[in-house]
Amino acid sequence: MRVNEIFYSLQGEGFLTGAPSVFIRLSGCPLYCRWCDTKYAWDQTAGAHYSIEKIEQIVQQWPSKSVVITGGEPMINSDLILLAQTLKASGKHITIETAGIAFISDIPCDLMSISPKLSNSTPTDPELAAIHEDSRLDVAVLRELIDNYEYQLKFVVDSEADLPEIQQTLEKIGNVDSQKVMLMPQAATRDELLAKSPMVAELCKCTGFTFCQRLQILLYDGQRAK
Repeated sequence: MRVNEIFYSLQGEGFLTGAPSVFIRLSGCPLYCRWCDTKYAWDQTAGAHYSIEKIEQIVQQWPSKSVVITGGEPMINSDLILLAQTLKASGKHITIETAGIAFISDIPCDLMSISPKLSNSTPTDPELAAIHEDSRLDVAVLRELIDNYEYQLKFVVDSEADLPEIQQTLEKIGNVDSQKVMLMPQAATRDELLAKSPMVAELCKCTGFTFCQRLQILLYDGQRAK
């Protein structure tokens, strides 16, 4: 597999925020979110090739049951099932972080962490914007993911104006447990996170959705592999 990086930190987002976790960042993503904080993982040739056995050996260095497979976009990797099976066989709790643009059945995944991309993610470059807009949201795939896996839905909120689009997206998907919907401030730095968090908190109070912290930004202020 092409692996961009493997590191040990705390889960920064979602219902498992604060859990010590080993992060396996796979290379390659077909999206070009303008606010993406891991653009270095977009290129599918970035990083280095690792065998499944090597990945497992590295993961076992740290005293954590939690493993987060992220990207890039891990659901486009053909070896994802084998990686998850190997880690699960060693007793790991597996979270897969995905944009929800591809579906694979029967992955041994304890939590599918899905972050559907809103129009606020569209890049300013016209060429990249066209590619991004064509792929960023697949309602059919989102339905399959929530119907087949334990999940959380995280929406990146840039402003209050994003709320109608979030609600429309949830209506299109259908059958979404509102208790599994989270709103997350769009921020690349600690200052941005602190500035936008009150606005997102108020949206959560109005809708009943859960506020999603970004602990990695709060603690490490955008440092890589933290």
